Amino acid sequence: MSSNLQTIKVACSNCSLRELCMPVGLDDQQLKRIDDIVAVRRKVKRGGTLFRNGEAFTSLFAIRTGFFKTCVATEDGRDQVTGFQMAGEIIGLDGIVNDRHTCDAVALEDAEVCVMPFERIEELSREVTALQTHVHKIMSREIVREHGVMLLLGSMRAEERLAAFLLNLVQRLHARGFSQSELVLRMTREEIGSYLGLKLETVSRTFSKFVEEGIVEVKQRHVRIVNTEALKRIVNSQQACH
Repeated sequence: MSSNLQTIKVACSNCSLRELCMPVGLDDQQLKRIDDIVAVRRKVKRGGTLFRNGEAFTSLFAIRTGFFKTCVATEDGRDQVTGFQMAGEIIGLDGIVNDRHTCDAVALEDAEVCVMPFERIEELSREVTALQTHVHKIMSREIVREHGVMLLLGSMRAEERLAAFLLNLVQRLHARGFSQSELVLRMTREEIGSYLGLKLETVSRTFSKFVEEGIVEVKQRHVRIVNTEALKRIVNSQQACH
């Protein structure tokens, strides 16, 4: 494991993702103190694990490059995907409650993360209120996201689930400066199905339906959203029914 750790000085102040994972409006001295905390980067190869279910929780991780999935093993030995995380997002919050991680975090492509020791973040949060507020915001966003997934799984048809998933993904990528309509799926159809509570065949069939209706174009993992409004209508028709 130590071979994965590189003690490179990471300057949050110079990082292009700073606006996404650090609070805005810190002065130079406060930023320097955060820079001092985030002293280590860790590389994770595609298919490698950043942390495992049951492992002691010591740090949060800011994803610098790459894409992760979080998953838990079900009682019958299947992997249940609980989320997908991308560059600029913080991963590892699941460990705060019981000081142990409650899921596995697996890299879906070669990735690099900044290691943020949680004790140090807590110490600094007490002095820098902007950081404390930011950590709370990140946690809150995670709760809202999970709530959204529960709604998704509780009441939506397959088309609505996939439409909501694609819209959410493209919106998060757009916040990172990527296209509003084109994306490369880093996860397999099977992993999407696991996350959305759908069988693999249903995911494939729903993608095909969207293609037939001229809503998306799909070439293997490349997806181009041709008609964003149509996707929004599919999701909103569900909400209108309630």
